[in-house]
Amino acid sequence: MKRIKGILGLLLIMAACKNNDEFVISGKFDNAGGLKQVALYHADKLVDSAALNEKGEFEFSAVSPESQFYYISAGQKTYPLIVKNGDEIDFKADLSQLTGDYEVEGSDDSEKLKDFALLSSKYGKIYMEIQEEYQTKVSENPSLKDSLESVLIPRFEKNMEAFARETIKFSENNKDNLAGFYAISSLDQTKFEGELLSYADQIKGKFPETQAVNDFLAKMDKLKTLAVGQKAPDFEIPSPEGKAMKLSDFRGKYVLLDFWASWCAPCREENPNIVRQYNTFKDKGFTVFGVSLDANREQWLKAIEADNLTWNHVSELKQWDSKVVKQYSIEGIPTSYLLDPSGKIIAKNLREKELEVFLTKTFN
Repeated sequence: MKRIKGILGLLLIMAACKNNDEFVISGKFDNAGGLKQVALYHADKLVDSAALNEKGEFEFSAVSPESQFYYISAGQKTYPLIVKNGDEIDFKADLSQLTGDYEVEGSDDSEKLKDFALLSSKYGKIYMEIQEEYQTKVSENPSLKDSLESVLIPRFEKNMEAFARETIKFSENNKDNLAGFYAISSLDQTKFEGELLSYADQIKGKFPETQAVNDFLAKMDKLKTLAVGQKAPDFEIPSPEGKAMKLSDFRGKYVLLDFWASWCAPCREENPNIVRQYNTFKDKGFTVFGVSLDANREQWLKAIEADNLTWNHVSELKQWDSKVVKQYSIEGIPTSYLLDPSGKIIAKNLREKELEVFLTKTFN
């Protein structure tokens, strides 16, 4: 009985000694090579830095009253954690591991986040194998480039789709913790808009002190106004001739609202496809309304002529500072919205064959 009381007393003393005013990360890197120092970040802000001792060990301490996202930066690799005051975290990683595997204890959310890291590592290895196969075979025989791409790109896409499904499943199983949020927020917004909007509705009010979640929810609220089924917000911008043009000027037609720029290589690569679809369907009630993120008027007009873009164009010539870019929350280009004759958004970011299939089905 005395022994039990003694153990209980020791546990109470240990709990009393625990510092709940900060968190501590005790870490170790195996095979650190020439790495001398590591850093701890919260978002993009440097929180702490530490030198590695001869065993590759280091320690961080910082203050975080609520659970927040941090990451350890070691050379070219980063390791995400979710920590709060009172956490005493043990971290270990082998820098020779290309996929960034690591071990963590002392934080339930960080341990769950590590489970997602393992999931990412699984599909990351497949991606690396595909990439290595491509590079090896092309270096041996450059003439195989096109045929290899036709085989390997579908494998790459299949791998990415499988990873996305696993990510969504993981996030659904972890809606009560920040690891689930971390997972789903890694998805491509252009491809998984519906899933992201649904998840945002499910976690509202759950993590009020976590800034990353608040930023995500605010972003999703704005995205709702641009979701499929919503009316596309109207705007007015000058054409190359200086004429003010509105999106609503094209009511009564199916409109591809295309955000692009002369300096955007993927945009220029997609332009021939849009030209083909425009020429095929323009007499059936389809048109394109190009919104450029250019800053140089001459380069904009030169690209229009070079790519044979014979539809209507507008630009504020302010690149990312354009009001319409902010209005439509454009984060990358090309970005496109397909509108029905009433101005309602019926599809987004249809590329290559997808646009042709959609328009063929719509008009036939």
